[in-house]
Amino acid sequence: MVNLTIDHQKIKVPDGTTVLEAARKIGIQIPTLCAHLEIQHTPGACRICVVEVERSRNLVASCVYPVAEGMKVKTNSDRVRRARQTVMEFLLSDHPQDCTLCQKNGHCELQAVAEQIGVREIRVPRTDFTNHRIDDSSPSLIRDASKCINCLRCVTVCAEVQSVFCLTPEARGFNCKVVPAMGANLMDAVCVMCGQCAVVCPTGAIVERDEVDKVWAALEDPNKHVIVQEAPAIRAMLGEEFGLPPGTLVTGKMIAALRHLGFDKVFDTNFTADLTIIEEGNELLNRLKNGGKLPMMTSCSPGWVKFIEHFYPSLLPNLSTCKSPQQMFGALAKTYYAEFVGIDPKDIFVVSIMPCTAKKFEASRPEMVSSGYRDVDVVLTSRELGRMIKQAGIDFVNLPEGTFDAPMGQYTGAGTIFGATGGVMEAALRTVYAVVTGKNLPSLDITPVRGLEGVKEAAIEVGKLGEVRIAVAHGLDNARKLMDKVVEGTADYHFIEIMACPGGCVGGGGQKPSTMMTVMFKNSDSPMRTQPSSSSMRHSSMNLWAKDLINCFTPIMSNGVEKGGSMATKGEILLVDDDPDIRDSLQIILEKNGYSVRTAANGHEALETLKTKRPDLMILDIMMTTDTEGFDLAYELKNKPGARDLPIILLTSFLEKVRQEGPDKFQHIMGEAWPAKWLFEKPVDTKKLIAKIEGILAGG
Repeated sequence: MVNLTIDHQKIKVPDGTTVLEAARKIGIQIPTLCAHLEIQHTPGACRICVVEVERSRNLVASCVYPVAEGMKVKTNSDRVRRARQTVMEFLLSDHPQDCTLCQKNGHCELQAVAEQIGVREIRVPRTDFTNHRIDDSSPSLIRDASKCINCLRCVTVCAEVQSVFCLTPEARGFNCKVVPAMGANLMDAVCVMCGQCAVVCPTGAIVERDEVDKVWAALEDPNKHVIVQEAPAIRAMLGEEFGLPPGTLVTGKMIAALRHLGFDKVFDTNFTADLTIIEEGNELLNRLKNGGKLPMMTSCSPGWVKFIEHFYPSLLPNLSTCKSPQQMFGALAKTYYAEFVGIDPKDIFVVSIMPCTAKKFEASRPEMVSSGYRDVDVVLTSRELGRMIKQAGIDFVNLPEGTFDAPMGQYTGAGTIFGATGGVMEAALRTVYAVVTGKNLPSLDITPVRGLEGVKEAAIEVGKLGEVRIAVAHGLDNARKLMDKVVEGTADYHFIEIMACPGGCVGGGGQKPSTMMTVMFKNSDSPMRTQPSSSSMRHSSMNLWAKDLINCFTPIMSNGVEKGGSMATKGEILLVDDDPDIRDSLQIILEKNGYSVRTAANGHEALETLKTKRPDLMILDIMMTTDTEGFDLAYELKNKPGARDLPIILLTSFLEKVRQEGPDKFQHIMGEAWPAKWLFEKPVDTKKLIAKIEGILAGG
């Protein structure tokens, strides 16, 4: 231990402690703009945290300067105050003068520190920002480099916490700014839209895209029926916007506030979290029983999905086919709910309140249009909802308790824990265990997957399935570690849950930058675990509304993939190919284009499939094992009762050989002369393939 004195107070701290950390232990808050201890970022770059150390010639940056035995420190001497004010003047001289227009006004650390250290004038020339460029390419985040103070927090959180490495400092001196590689826009970079950069940014250099005005406009439109869903993490965080301690559950007040704002119906994302759990649990069970792609990985975190698309595209077939609860809700709102209340889907406006900036990107994805309309119209973060409530002049703290509307307001304890790291895994395993064994887990609390350790592993005995091996990771740097093991073949898991943000949804990029993570780490768990459900139900399958929806609306919830098979959307396709890589990649492409796909690795599997289900079209690799096996299989399938008129598209790696040797056999198969347009050479031109499928199924 090291003994030192700070502002006449004696303190003993471990060796290696910085002066900044030591001062905080005795209640002295040294101002800083670059240091962020929660992400272990102390570059000493801003120099606002300088202090005076006895017998030291120069002032030192307290965030990087280690304590020493007998050290005497002054944190508020005249020399220190003047130095901090001078540094702040230079920072403000290179910063726009639009504080009242900035989204971070009132929450800006630069603004707060300038006030704290008493800056009242700027004696140096100011930078002209008349022609500066704002990067608004992303549906999630807005980047204004003119407000960057080069603290490099965003660089650290992006690289060290998320391992995305999207942001980097460019140039030197006054010209130095943090940008994506090669100065690209965020939308053109490897950004996963998680928003962790916005959480740690001390200024308005990176903020969420504010869509509050779109929601106000919808609420004012008499022709719009405006409904809202809120993620479970919101109710654990929203209260802090109004002075309540972080982690305070404000579910009832939140509902009442949303009604005051004018929403026609207030529903709960927990409802579709239950649906997701039922679907995902049964999908896992199907893969375990029938040899599906393992390990299965969760698909509810859009930042994680974008991460795997950028960095591990070969693992995309491992993702669950389920939509996220947000997108399930939007799809159901404009199908099931529209039918339930008798309103044209085009007149329903769906608003999501989410803890996650990546949810804005997810809602804008072109495939999220199950009803023919955009599933979710606008996504607001908890920060945006807080601003709306304040704009409306609502006394949030003293609001009475409200309750969710039916039919999409019921939820279980399993849906509630969805927003905590390990929650999806825990809830899904409850379902799998109950389906396999016919009874509940001995303990519904699966503690090995709880807590805030970066990567957690466990094994659960599930009846006749035997041991199910699972892993949970939160934060994308931890996800990368798991994915590397999967790619290397050293990860012997059946099911992996990934949450893009530290701690899960409660630590999302749309939450208020606060002490939430500190609260979580003190408790060694998430406040989501303490949320009560709407009843004592703890299995998602006990949500009766959710169970009734499963059979009728599986296609819009699962992107067309049904447990144990496929359910048609634009059409059902049987894909027969013995190359798993080609089979999996084609399946993903076909499903993304709206088709339901059953797969078979050989002729036997294909014939077994056709005994119980007739697809609309078959895609067949005619060079699977021998030169004639594919033709022989096609001939047998074409002459099978009920399949004689089944359209078949043939794939081959040996186009010229097939053209020379295949016409006679093809004529037997198709009942017509050789039509070369039905033959595709591998690697397949997928655009032409999709166009051909659309033409065939349309009768062309």
